[in-house]
Amino acid sequence: MIIAGNFKANHTRASTAEYLSKLDALCDTKGENDTVLIFPPFTALDNFNLKNISIGAQNGYPAEKGSYTGEISLEALSEFHLSSILIGHSERRHIIKEPQEFIARKYEFFKRNNFNIFYCVGEPIEIRQKGIESVMSYIDKQFENIDLSYKNLVVAYEPVWAIGTGLTASVEDIEEVHKALRERVESKILYGGSVNAANAKEILGSSFVDGVLVGGASLVAEDFYKIIKASADIS
Repeated sequence: MIIAGNFKANHTRASTAEYLSKLDALCDTKGENDTVLIFPPFTALDNFNLKNISIGAQNGYPAEKGSYTGEISLEALSEFHLSSILIGHSERRHIIKEPQEFIARKYEFFKRNNFNIFYCVGEPIEIRQKGIESVMSYIDKQFENIDLSYKNLVVAYEPVWAIGTGLTASVEDIEEVHKALRERVESKILYGGSVNAANAKEILGSSFVDGVLVGGASLVAEDFYKIIKASADIS
């Protein structure tokens, strides 16, 4: 299982270091088959000395370096020896307004640089209400110009209507989409969308789910560890 936490625009440099130290110690008892990742904000990145946790980037600009104000380049990410990155997160699609063409360009750039790409897809509520065919038609557009055969790809299904809202798709809804995704990709498929300690075991217990991408419930080390422990208990 892959258990990933996305801090988004939360935590400082000091609080991230404290958090990771605490979580790394807790994870001495995690399942042997579990991979734990944290995606901190860029201002909190450092060369952490961790035994049980990997660190990834929430975003990156598709360039080695250059005149891209407000962005972070491959050169800057390489300083921290990062090898994982989030691409296509719904908050960048809907709030930052990243178009699919640019998302695909980022994907190709970081693929060429051998990153583990956590590629996010998901639909808004008005699409979900139309049924699975509409959901997959919407997601297929998010796969345009994306190499789904890339060996270091992980797909994260995050229904937009369940991110930060407290709403979580039912296990039946999750399995319906993940089953359809398995017809399109051979990669691991994570679920994200208001995952927390109370529902993690049920979600992770599905044979169609290979892990979770957690937002708000990852911000407190002890809470996030409960999700990691739920995975370990299943395996």
